[in-house]
Amino acid sequence: MPRAVPATIVLTLLFIALALAAWHLSFVLLLTFGGVLLAVLFRHLAVALSRNSPLSTGGALAVVLVGLAAILVLAVVLIGPQFMAQLELLVRSLPAGIERIERALEGRAWGRFLLERVPSNDERPAWNVFGTITGTVSTIGGVIANAVVLLTVAIFLASDPDLYRRGILHLVPFDKRARVAEVLDTLGMSLWHWLLGQGLAMAAVAVMSGVGLWLIGVPMALSLGLIAGLLDFIPYLGPWLGAAPAVLIALGQGPTEAIYTALLFLVIQQLEGNVLMPLIQKRASALPPAFTIVAVIAFGVLFGFMGVLLATPLLLMLIVLVRMLYVEDVLGDHDAGPPKED
Repeated sequence: MPRAVPATIVLTLLFIALALAAWHLSFVLLLTFGGVLLAVLFRHLAVALSRNSPLSTGGALAVVLVGLAAILVLAVVLIGPQFMAQLELLVRSLPAGIERIERALEGRAWGRFLLERVPSNDERPAWNVFGTITGTVSTIGGVIANAVVLLTVAIFLASDPDLYRRGILHLVPFDKRARVAEVLDTLGMSLWHWLLGQGLAMAAVAVMSGVGLWLIGVPMALSLGLIAGLLDFIPYLGPWLGAAPAVLIALGQGPTEAIYTALLFLVIQQLEGNVLMPLIQKRASALPPAFTIVAVIAFGVLFGFMGVLLATPLLLMLIVLVRMLYVEDVLGDHDAGPPKED
């Protein structure tokens, strides 16, 4: 009679199989997590509207979705043509700005040293027009398909989150369900607070960048401000990525405008980091800066652009899980939670 396989070996093999499946399906899981973030946003907006109106939560969710769609359509109709025209001009202006930087570097020994290590035009891969067009079409099609999946997942989750919550709890032993339910609720509120704080920060950066660039006299201030606000979603790297095109465009106006633009974004980053974010984090979840930087790099290396984009909420989720399930439940340390305001 064959010997029974020990349960430890079975569980180990099952864990390895699940880890390999998660690795191969990492993009799908990240896309699903993005849908969860949108669902948290939609659901909390609907609950807030339902509490302050006679609408049910389902009706409020429909109003929220229609309202967000209407705002998006109005933005595309009213601002879209101007934004696209400025964006097209921005794309055409960037090469000229890069050429000015190259000419400035050629006049210095250290600049020539750097330029010598940049591949020349002959060494760069040839541009295949047909391949570029087909690749662009394929990329746009993939983005649209992913956006449809993202919105579909978010709408279904937001419409009936208790259904999926009960499904997760059914996988947990009876004596652990209350604690797991508490963890799920904490995760939802933490992600909501983070989304709220991040949205406020992005809006503030977009307004300050657009108004500041307009005052300096940099063209395409609207587009550059919106780009800076959107890229602010990426912690630490986003502000630098948002400042780069603005400085290049300002360089076309003159070195003085470029210096003013660089100083503008430096001031905005200082205001955001030292004034705005501490005020927001009184209600939102504060994340350790060193952990955030490491998370952006690590998730970027592991999962590419999607990992960089979702690094901060993923880190927030991991911190909550480790604090509640390991520090509090395993170690018994219940003083490790976020500090409370006096």
